[in-house]
This record gives sequence, structure tokens and C-alpha cells, in this order.
Amino acid sequence: MTLLTGNPPTGTPTWLDLGIPDLQQAAEFYGRLFGWEFQDYGAEAGHYHACLLRGEPVAGMMENPDAGADHWWSVYFATDDCDGTVKRVTDAGGSVVEPPMDVMDQGRMAILKDASGAQFGLWEGRAHIGSRIVNEPGSFVWNELVAPDSGRAADFYRSVFDCTLEPIQGEMDYIVLHRPDGHGIGGVMGVPGTASPAWYTYFDVENTDEAAELVRENGGMVLAEPEDTPYGRMATVNDPFGVEFRLMKPAEM
Repeated sequence: MTLLTGNPPTGTPTWLDLGIPDLQQAAEFYGRLFGWEFQDYGAEAGHYHACLLRGEPVAGMMENPDAGADHWWSVYFATDDCDGTVKRVTDAGGSVVEPPMDVMDQGRMAILKDASGAQFGLWEGRAHIGSRIVNEPGSFVWNELVAPDSGRAADFYRSVFDCTLEPIQGEMDYIVLHRPDGHGIGGVMGVPGTASPAWYTYFDVENTDEAAELVRENGGMVLAEPEDTPYGRMATVNDPFGVEFRLMKPAEM
């Protein structure tokens, strides 16, 4: 378990949020799956909801009434200089979806696309530092980019966040991104022909098989059944809105 009390270093995944057509249905699904409770930040914040684990924010949700839109868990990387990091993104071949903006007194954010076209966010925390609990059941434990060219994608994040790259030997085309201090912040999986590069989130669970069954029981879908890997027992699932994410019971280290 990790309980955070301050802004994490630049380049660290720090927040997740989701825009979906039905907040009530989403709250019922994720509440049953992860034990989350929810806090409405009110009309001033567009009824953005915090997802709470033991009273601490671990993610966010907001209503997106566009039924035809794609929906996904968006990952935000910490930065101590949102505007400066946006410039590094564009210098490295990325693009700006939403330019830097202040979110009340909570922080400063931007939405971007990397050089492969995958969308992500930046968060410069102020009153809101991001997810306060990580690496325990009900919170995120890993984030992974699926892109057609792992080397090009990983080089982009090295340029933006000064990451070091660790290619993993084996059958998969996989590169782990590390902060300058050596802390692993995510992975890049190369899948040739990927039409829509995207970041995917792994949520920590107590029991992957039971969590996958809860997904089914509450209107979601299991895309890849639970299986053991060197890193833990994993499954790939969709929520009732078609949002793909991973479940993971990490291996004992």
C-alpha cells in the first residue's frame, strides 16, 4: 500500500478519470467492484465525482452525455510545470488536445496526445495532489501504453519526462519506463497494426477471478480470462460502457 501526502515527482501517473453517459450506473458498477464511495464536487465543478477508497480520492468520474463517444480511463502524469511540460510534448512530436488550464484551486491540467496518437493528461497538483492511495486493492497499480511501435512511443516519453527505458526480454515487445530515480512508472507494449494507441490501467484486486466474476454480474464483460503471469494474476475486462481496463493481483515480491 502507498498513501501519498504530496505531489509525486514529474512523470509519475498521478490521477485517473472517466467520462461516461450514466454516472449512477458507473457508480454502482465500480462501487461493487472496488468498494468505492463517491463525492459530488457540485455544480461549480460540473458534478465531477471523486471515487473514494477509505475516504481518500483514487480516481474521478464525470458525465459525458454523448452516447456515441469513445470512453476510456484517462491517465494523468504529474508535473511541477504544466505549461513547460506541454512545450516538451509538442517539441517531441505530440499534440495538444486541451491547452493548460486552472481547475479552480485544485491544480492545473492539460490534455495531450503523444507521438503515436495516444491521449493522456498532465496534472500540476495544488489543493488536489492526485490519487492518494495507489498499489492496493481498489486503486491503480500499473499503467500501460499499447502502440504499434514501442520504440518510437517510449522515446517520446523519454524526451518529455527524462525517463530511462528498460526493454524486457521475451516474446512480447515491451519496454518499461523509469523515472530518473529508477522508479517504474509504466510500460509500453508494441503491437504492430494497432489502429488506436491508448493507455490502459491495471487496478489492484484481492482476487482476480472473483473480481472478473463481479464484472460479469454487474453488466461488464471479460475480454481475457484471468491468467497467471510473472507479475501477477491478470484479466482484461470492459465496464458496462465498453471501457477496457485490467484487473491484477500482483505477485508476491
